[in-house]
Order: sequence, then structure tokens, then C-alpha cells
Amino acid sequence: MKRKLIRLTTMDYSLSKLIEGQLRYMSEYFDVVGVASDSGVLSHVGEREGVRVVDVPMHREISLKDDFHSLRTLYKLFKAEKPDILHCNTPKGSLLGLIAGKLAGVPNRVYTVTGLRYQGAQGLFRWVLMTMERISCYCATTVVPEGQGVLHTLQKDHITRKPLQVLHHGNINGIDTSFFSREALTKSDHSMVSRESLGFSDEDFVFVFIGRIVHDKGMNELASVMKKLEGETLDCPVKLLLVGTFESRLDPLEGDNEAYLMSSSSVKYVGFQDDVRTYLAVADALVFPSYREGFPNVPIQAGALDLPSIVTDINGCNEIIKDGLNGKIIAAPLSVGPEKMEKALYETMKWFVEHQEEVSRMARNARGIITSRYEQKDVWAATLRMYQSL
Repeated sequence: MKRKLIRLTTMDYSLSKLIEGQLRYMSEYFDVVGVASDSGVLSHVGEREGVRVVDVPMHREISLKDDFHSLRTLYKLFKAEKPDILHCNTPKGSLLGLIAGKLAGVPNRVYTVTGLRYQGAQGLFRWVLMTMERISCYCATTVVPEGQGVLHTLQKDHITRKPLQVLHHGNINGIDTSFFSREALTKSDHSMVSRESLGFSDEDFVFVFIGRIVHDKGMNELASVMKKLEGETLDCPVKLLLVGTFESRLDPLEGDNEAYLMSSSSVKYVGFQDDVRTYLAVADALVFPSYREGFPNVPIQAGALDLPSIVTDINGCNEIIKDGLNGKIIAAPLSVGPEKMEKALYETMKWFVEHQEEVSRMARNARGIITSRYEQKDVWAATLRMYQSL
């Protein structure tokens, strides 16, 4: 009889996107159950992965009444299912799941620590978020930092004293480099996105950003830099391809930045896209000026499509990008302040436009670094070995 593995995230779209394919892989070795709050895609995850899924309503934000109800539901579920391993990621789901798992006597409770939400928070809210991380780590029997940066932060901030080890080279799921490749695009039956269809010319230098278009991703600074570059005489026009969604209610941009990014002739906004490969393929470089990450997928995906990246010196990004080899690393806003980061971003984006031979050299290095470190099957195999060692 197979041992039982419960994989838990707060929301079903995290279960769907963050570990796509991993549940099906693990189902060859374990009786796998996916647990998350159903926003409409949970049943699809179960069908795609070939595993049983359970809806437990949970909220990303703090709500004591709702959180207690979720905790009680998870406790009852674990007592009924009797899993051998409970593996949690995403902050709120991990906190509730690991507490419930400890109370229910689940013998192996794994916590993969991705982004640390308290980084960048201030005052009482920062203390609350740090306390949540400490409780999650306390209730886990195994703590897995997603990357070396997260590992060092957990130790530096005294979040846990438990032994910490990054799996493989980091990242929670790796990527399928045969799918994220220009060769796969040439064989695709899907209609191709082209520079022409997006309104770009061959002479344009196109930066691409993929992600949530919010303050925390450095989008105020990126908008300001694009406004400056618009007014300069450079070797070629500078364009920005914007892939993602605005979150005007939760994390709004400053001033007229949202309107600028939506309407400027130098910016092409295409909204959220399920398949980002063609958008990466038409660009010259990724720009990713995020304030904080755990171990982001976007620079990995960009590198697999032969793109160099401009990233900030934060967890994950500074492990994927080797400065001068497959991209450039600029100072992080939380360490030097937004104004200095914006200045560094401006200078680096301008340097990319003016040194395109160097950009091409970094592009030639990009894919090899990704295939050697973040191949999906290697990440899955490392995760399986961790389970088998428990």
C-alpha cells in the first residue's frame, strides 16, 4: 500500500501553478491528496494531476474567525486521512496546515519556505508576520528553504534553529526546459505572437516584465525609468512589454503610473497570459525590479528562452542571475532605498540599449545556466528523495 502525501497551499491556483505536474509525478510513489481553497480551478487540478483534491476554505489575509474555522476543518481532515507526510507552502495555508497537522499527530510535516512576507513590512505588522513564520517553522518537522537566500534570512532573523537544506539548486518546481525553449515554439501549432502584431519594430530594444503589476514588484520605479528613457536620444527606441495584472485595490501604483503603463506608446500592455513563452521570445531582455521574492520562476523562464535579465539583489534572483554572465544585478530597494534603486535601474536599462553586443553575449550564456540547474525532473527527483528520507 502506498503511503499518503497531502500537498497543501492556501489557494487552488497556487496548487495549480506553483507545482504543476509535481502531484502527478509523486502519485507514482504516494497516495497524493491536494488540499486548497477552491476558487474555481481545484477540480481541474485534480483531473490534470490525476489525484484526489479537497476544498478547505482559507483566506490569504488575517481573519481570526475564518482562520479558526479553517484550522478546525484541517484538523478534522488530517485526523480522517491520517497522512504520512503533510507538505505545505504559501504563508497562510502553511501556518494553518502545520498547526493542524501537529495537533492531529501527522508524523512528517514539511514546510517549504518561499517568499518571506515580513521583508519590507514595518512595525507591528512585521512582528505579526515574523511570528507567523516562527510558528510555521516550529510546527514543521522539516523546513525547506526555497533557495540559499531564504535559508540565510531564516537564520539571520532567528526564525528557526532547525537544520535547513535547499533541495537541488533551489526553486519549488523547476521548469520543463524542453517546453520553455525556442525550438518548442517553432514546432508549436499555436498562433505566434510577433513583434509586428504587438506594434514593435525590429529596431526597437524591447524589455519585457512578467508578473503582478504592483508596487512590490518595482513597477513605480520601472514606470519612472521608462518615462526618462522616452525623452532621450538613444541608439534605438526603447519599448516595454508588460505581461500581468494590475492590483489597484491591494497594491496600487503611485500617481499616474498605472495610466502611463496602460496608455504610453512606449509600453505594450497585454494583460495576464497563460503561456508567456512567445512574449519572452519577442523581447531582448527581461527587467524584473522586484522588492522581494522567494525564488522566482520568471527569470528562470526568461533564461530558458535565451534572455538576459536585469534583477534586484534579492533572494532567488541573485542565485539565478550571475552578474555580467547571464544578466545584471542592481541594488535592492529595501537595502538602498527606492530612489537609488531607480537610478541603478535607469543606468542599467540604458546600458543594455547601448551595449547590445554584451547583451547578446549574456543571452548566449542564459539557457545553459538554466538547463544545468533548474530542470524540472531534477527538482522533482530531489523532492522525492527528501520524502523517502523522512
